[in-house]
Amino acid sequence: MKGHNPSGSAIGTLTVPPAMLKSDTVLQLVIQAASQHQLTVKSPSKGGVLHLELLNGVKLTHRNSILRCLCGMGLHNALDCAPHFLLGGHAAPSMAAPHHAMALASLSSWMSVADQVRGGKDAAAVDKALMEDVNSHLKTRAFLIDSPSMTLADIDLAVAIVSKTTDMDAVITAYPHLHRWLSTIEEGMKQLYGLALSSKIPVPPAAPSEGPQLFFFGNESRVEIPKVATPASTEEPKGGGDKKGKNQQQQQQQQQQQKQQPFQKDGKASNKPAKDAAAPAKQPTTAASDSFDVSALDIRVGQIVKVWHHPEAEKLFCEEIDVGEEQPRQIASGLRPFYQTSELENRRVVVLCNLKKRNLVGFPSHGMVLCASNDDHTAVECMEPPADAKIGERVTFDKYSGDPEPENKIAKKKIFEAVAPDLKTNSDGICVWKDSVSQTSAGPIKASKGMPNAQVA
Repeated sequence: MKGHNPSGSAIGTLTVPPAMLKSDTVLQLVIQAASQHQLTVKSPSKGGVLHLELLNGVKLTHRNSILRCLCGMGLHNALDCAPHFLLGGHAAPSMAAPHHAMALASLSSWMSVADQVRGGKDAAAVDKALMEDVNSHLKTRAFLIDSPSMTLADIDLAVAIVSKTTDMDAVITAYPHLHRWLSTIEEGMKQLYGLALSSKIPVPPAAPSEGPQLFFFGNESRVEIPKVATPASTEEPKGGGDKKGKNQQQQQQQQQQQKQQPFQKDGKASNKPAKDAAAPAKQPTTAASDSFDVSALDIRVGQIVKVWHHPEAEKLFCEEIDVGEEQPRQIASGLRPFYQTSELENRRVVVLCNLKKRNLVGFPSHGMVLCASNDDHTAVECMEPPADAKIGERVTFDKYSGDPEPENKIAKKKIFEAVAPDLKTNSDGICVWKDSVSQTSAGPIKASKGMPNAQVA
C-alpha cells in the first residue's frame, strides 16, 4: 500500500481503518492502481472511519461512493482508461450521452447488489435466484455493463460471491456463464494487479474450449455463434462403396466448416454453396423491441406506510408502500446512505410496479422506488408526485399511451433496460421520457429537491 506522499501533490487523501484495508480486496486494488502523486493513503493504528477528502474540499464517507469517485472524476478519470477501465470508460466528460449515464447507473446498482451479497448471514451459499439472474445476465455479455474490460462492479460482485460461496464446484456446474465470468475476473486481477479473487476459495480455471471463445457486450446488431464440429465418422459404409462414403464425409465436413464461420458479412463466406448464399440471415433476439416505449411501464403514485432497516443488509431499507392495492407492497430500496427512516415514513413516492418479485438478501421485494441520481451516484433524490395526486393512480407521459406490459414480459424482453436510458429529469427536475413530460391528475412528477438532468431509475 502507498504511504504518505511527501511531495504534497496528492489530489485526495484516503483514510482507511487497518482492518478494512486488510480485508477489502476491492479497496486494495483501487489504492494499488491509483498514482501516489494523486492519492495519499493513511491507515491510522487507532482505527478511525473510512473517508476520502479531495483537494476541492469534498468529503465522502460511503465506501461505494469513494470507490467510484477514485475511479472517476476524483482522480481525473485516470483509472477509467487503458489499462483499467474501472468505470467501463463511461466517466470522461465527453461521455455525456444517455447510454453512458445509464451504464454508470447500472454499475452503481451492481455494486449495491454486491453489498447485499456481503450483508447476508449465510456464508454457505449465495441466494439461488440472484445466481440465476447474474448467470442469465452474463449469457450474452462479457461483463456486467458495456465495457472493454472488467469494471469496479465486476470485481466487487465477483469478490462478494466467491467470499460467500463454499461449494464452488456446484456453482460452476450449475452456472456456466457465471463461471466463465469469474474466471475472467480472476485472470484480470492477477495480470493487472497481482491480486487473487479470493484467498479462501480459489476459482477453478474455465474448461478448455473446443471452439473460439466469444465475448459479447449485448448490443451487437448481429451475432452468429459458431458451432463446434463433431468428428467425422470413421466407420466403413455398409454396402455403399468407399467412394460414396468419402463423398458423404466431405459434404459433412464442408457443412460444418461453413457453420463455424462467425460474424459473416452479408451472409457470404468462402466455399459456401450458392443456394445457401441467398438464404436470409437469421436475426438474433434483441434485448427489447424498438416498438416498446415508456407506456409499457406501470409507474404509480405510492405512499410509504412503514419503513425499517433491512436486518442483514446495511445499505437497504425494507418498506411497505401503498400503491392502491388491497395490501401494501413490500419493496427493498438501497436508500439508507441517502435518507433517514424518519424522512421516508409516510413519504409520497413513485413506484415502478410491473417488475417480478425477487428476494433481496432474503426480503421479497416487488417493485422499485424511482429516484434521480447524479452520474457517480453520490447524490440521490426520490421522485415525488404532486401533493394532490391520488394514491395508486398511474403516471403517464403526454405523448405515449397504452396499457402496461405484464411482469413476465418486462423481464423476458428486458423492456425496462431498453426504456430506462431515456427516463430522466429535465432542467427543472421534472421527470421526462425523451421529450415527453410525466403526468398525473395533479401535474408532473419531479425530483424531491429538483435535481436537474439526472438519470431516473
